[in-house]
Amino acid sequence: MNISKHSHLILAVSLLLGLILLLAWNGPACAQDKLTARQVVEKATENRRLDGSEAVSTLTIYNEKGQARVRKMAVVTKLQADGKTEYKLSRFLAPADVKGTGFLTYDYEKKDDDMWMYLPSLRKTRRLVSSEKSKSFMGSEFAYTDMNIPNLNDFTYTLLPEEKLDGVTCWVIEGTPKNDDIAEEHGYSKRKTWIRQTDLVMSKALYYDLDGELLKEMKATKIKLIDPAKKRSRPLHMEMTNKQNNRRSVMVTDKIEFNPKVKDDYFNQRYLSRE
Repeated sequence: MNISKHSHLILAVSLLLGLILLLAWNGPACAQDKLTARQVVEKATENRRLDGSEAVSTLTIYNEKGQARVRKMAVVTKLQADGKTEYKLSRFLAPADVKGTGFLTYDYEKKDDDMWMYLPSLRKTRRLVSSEKSKSFMGSEFAYTDMNIPNLNDFTYTLLPEEKLDGVTCWVIEGTPKNDDIAEEHGYSKRKTWIRQTDLVMSKALYYDLDGELLKEMKATKIKLIDPAKKRSRPLHMEMTNKQNNRRSVMVTDKIEFNPKVKDDYFNQRYLSRE
C-alpha cells in the first residue's frame, strides 16, 4: 500500500514538472516570437492609446548651431467608445508668440485623420489637408504625421532581425508606404522602428526621404507605466534629429496624469478656438 502511494506521488510530480516545462516552452516569449510584423505593429499601436490623459510638455527646438527655442504646451487625450479612435487637443502655453495656438486631432485607426489648427493672431481655425501633414510641427523636426498614429493599412510591414537597445530586446520592423501618394503624405519612403518586447514602446525610429536617403532619427527614453491595469507605457523623453541638416528637437513630458474621465467638451472646434 505504501509502495503504491509512493508510485502515485512520483507520477504526480512527473506530470507537474512536465506541465511546467510545457508552459515555459509555450509561454509569452515563445508566443511573441511567432508574431508577424503587422501583429507587432497592431499591438504597439494599441499600447499607445490611453483611455484618457492630461499632460504638460516642453518642446525645445535646436538649430544647426545648437541655438534653442523653448515652447510649452498642454495636451489632453481621450479614447472613444470604439477603443480605436483617439481625440487629442494640444495647446501652446508659452512663449507669447505661439501662446494659444492649438491643434485638434481625431486619430482614426483605418482612415485619414482629421486635424484642425487654430491661430490666435488671425482668430481663425483651419483644417489641415493631407499635403500639409508631412510638414514641420511648429518649426520642429517632428512632422504632423509623427505626432499621431498612422493608418496601419497604408503600409506594408517587414520583420527584420531582433536587436537590443539599452539591454532590451526589440522587434525591428520596416514599414513601407503602399503607394507614392501615401509616401508623399507622410514625407518618407520607409521607416524602420525598434519596438521593445517588454512593454511594446517604440524606442527608436529611422525615417528615409523620398529618395531613399536617411532623413531623421528618433529616440525615445524614460519609459513610464501610465495605465497599470492595461499595462500601457509612454516615453517621457523623445528626441528627433535631422541627419541632413543637423537640427534636432526634444519633446519632454514634464507631467502626465492618466484620466479616463477627461471631458468630451475639449474635443471640438469651438473649444479649440477658445482663448
